[in-house]
Formats: sequence, C-alpha cells, structure tokens
Amino acid sequence: MPNAVIVGTQWGDEGKAKVIDYLTDKSDVIIRFQGGSNAGHTVIVGERKYVFHLVPSGVISAGKVCVVGNGVVVDAEQFLAEIDELAAGGVSVDGRLFVSDLAHLALPYHKALDLASESGLGAGKIGTTGRGIGPAYADKVSRAGVRAGDLCDWDVFAAKFRAGFDAARRKTEALYGAKFDLDEGEIIEKYRMVRERMLPFIRDTAFYIFDAERAGKRLLFEGAQGTFLDIDHGTYPYVTSSNTVSGSACAGAGVGPRVIDHCIGIVKAYTTRVGNGPFPTELGNGDADGEELQRVGHEFGSTTGRPRRCGWFDSVMVRKAVQLNGITRLALTKLDVLNGFGEIKICTHYEIGGKRVEQWPSCLHDLEKVVPVYETLPGWKCDISACKKFADLPSNAVRYVERLRELCYGVSALIVSVGPERSQTIEVEPI
Repeated sequence: MPNAVIVGTQWGDEGKAKVIDYLTDKSDVIIRFQGGSNAGHTVIVGERKYVFHLVPSGVISAGKVCVVGNGVVVDAEQFLAEIDELAAGGVSVDGRLFVSDLAHLALPYHKALDLASESGLGAGKIGTTGRGIGPAYADKVSRAGVRAGDLCDWDVFAAKFRAGFDAARRKTEALYGAKFDLDEGEIIEKYRMVRERMLPFIRDTAFYIFDAERAGKRLLFEGAQGTFLDIDHGTYPYVTSSNTVSGSACAGAGVGPRVIDHCIGIVKAYTTRVGNGPFPTELGNGDADGEELQRVGHEFGSTTGRPRRCGWFDSVMVRKAVQLNGITRLALTKLDVLNGFGEIKICTHYEIGGKRVEQWPSCLHDLEKVVPVYETLPGWKCDISACKKFADLPSNAVRYVERLRELCYGVSALIVSVGPERSQTIEVEPI
C-alpha cells in the first residue's frame, strides 16, 4: 500500500481506529501526528475490545512499529496505562513503540487549568474533555512547555515542571478564581517513576520515519478527532487545540509532503457530535430517528462517555472535508446502523435566508442560520453485517453508498464497514 494519511471527515468518532487497524496489515509503521489523550480510538478483535487514547491503533498487530509524533501532546501516565493494558492482553510493545523527544507533555497542572478554564466559561462552555490538551498546546505555543526529551535529564525536567506548575497555579487562582490543590512534591516524586518507564520509548522519531521511508517501509499516518474540530477550519471556537486536517501530518510527524501518496477520509454513514457547537442535521431530543441512531450505533464518547448527538448524513460538510484534506478515498463506517430504517435522509445542501448554499459556511454565525435540505432514499430493512462483498449488499444499500459518493465529488470508496469486527469490512476499491 502507498503511504497514506487517515483523517476524520466529520466531528470525530467516525470509526478511524477500525480502518487504521484494517490498513495496518498493509503498512509497516503507524504514526500518530496530532492531538492527545482527548482522542478515543476503539478496536474490536474477536471478544476483546481495545480503547486507545495515545498509543497508535495499529499496535495490536504483531511486528508493526508505532510512533507518537512530535505534534501530539503526551499524557505520560495515560500512555503507560495503555501499555499496561496491552500487556495484560498479551500484547508486547517492546522495541516497536516510540515517542518523539519533541512531543510536549500534558501534565497534571494542565488538567487542573483546563477544568478551571471550562468551569469559568459558564453557559459558553466549549465542551472540553478536561484532559489538559488546550493548556498543553498553549504552553507549547508560548514557549513554556515541557517536552518528552526533557525527561532525559531529570534536573532539566524538574526545573521546567516547577516553573509550569507555579504558572498554572497563579493563573488558576488569579484568572479563574478556582482552588488549585495539587501537591507539587507528590507529583514530582511520581514523575521520577514515570521518567524511568518512559525513557526507553523516547527517541528522534522524525529521523526514524525518514530512515524507514528511505528503506521502502510503508507509512500510515493516524489522525485524531475530525476535520470540523480543526483549530483553523472547524466550528471555532467549538474545536480542539490542534490541526486535525491531513496537512498537519507533515508538521506533526516531521516529514515532507512528498512522503504522503494518499489521503483516506473516514466518514460515518450518518453524523454525530460530542459536546457543544453547531450541528445542522442534528435530530434533537425526542426525535425517534435520532434516538434509534444513538441506541443502535452505541453512540457514547469513548473518552468522555457522553452521549453523542446524532443526525442524518451531511454531504455539505463532507464535501468541505474532501476539499480541505485532498481526500483520495472514502472509508464508510457504520452502514449497518441504518439496517432498521425504512427511509434514510441525506442533506444535499443548505439554505440560508432562503438562498441555496452548496459550500460549508466558514463563519459560525452563518452556520447557525443554515436550514438543511434533504433528499430521501429507501432503506433496506435487513441485516447486512454478514456481507463480504460490495455486490452482496442489498440494492438500496448500494444505492445509498453510491449517492453519498456522488454528492462528495465522486471520491471512490476504499472500504465499507458493516459491523464493529475487523472481519466485517468490505474492500471496494483498493489504492
């Protein structure tokens, strides 16, 4: 398989982990390039379910090398907890999991600051996960961050930690009027043990990736969240703190653009969102179709546990995702969730003030005014979870998939997922 980057085309939770797991067999090195432990990637293999927040999803495939790139903010305690969980399941990461020495650390004081900031917003809350991601990126940009490589010298790390801790305490108390009750000495001592466990994973990953690519290794770049949570292109301010689009893979992994051959956009067969912010096709509280999507799709956040808001497929937003990411293939997930619907709606365009709109509005105040315009297709009212080939799908399911493709600039479908298991994946048109 050519080198490829995986991105979500909606607001995250599109099923990227399953597709990454599926494509890992065709790749050699899997690289996470942005975000932090606010991401939640779920992979189901047989009877076992794995939930990853930092470790790349491809780690459960034997012999594959996984990299956490410099663009990620790393919660070292969460990272080690995931390694322990993998070990408990019989998965060893020895010699095949690395963390960039340039990756910034999301530390306990970042979490305290995150929660205080969100609480202070009142009714204007963003819907943060409280994992300290925003404050960690803020420290990075203000050149006050602590990087994974700093753990290699305890005195350097301790000095930077104390400076960051003191700054977070003062900001929490003075700016947000919140209590800052972390124990600096206790955390410092805990990080002595964290440091010892982290050191074997830390290295110059940009050079490792460069060397692997020169040796002909196949690279798979794993994005987190989704296009419309991008700090620049998403539904600002209801976004994450990093760039989630495909272009971020280069800066977040330390590679040049020529390395990437394809961009695979993961798209759910309907639309969901966790947290606050606009959602044009949302089926509100009490809507029977929305409740059915949530129930059948098990739509609860893997990081927060919060119920996901649900709505019909929005081709306007996915068209924008195709544009922003340079998507060359779509991977359609959760098609099986629609099995029970007699009719299925697709948003084809918007209306704002009675005028037809084909493109996603960039400004939040325009987006909040849109009225989605739908077309209705017949459902298939049967179980498709055992289908192995695209031709095995009922004609109405095929029609639905083809219509989504038509509305999304005709981008070819790479795979169609008909269930949560690795085996419930139909390959349509390989790259």
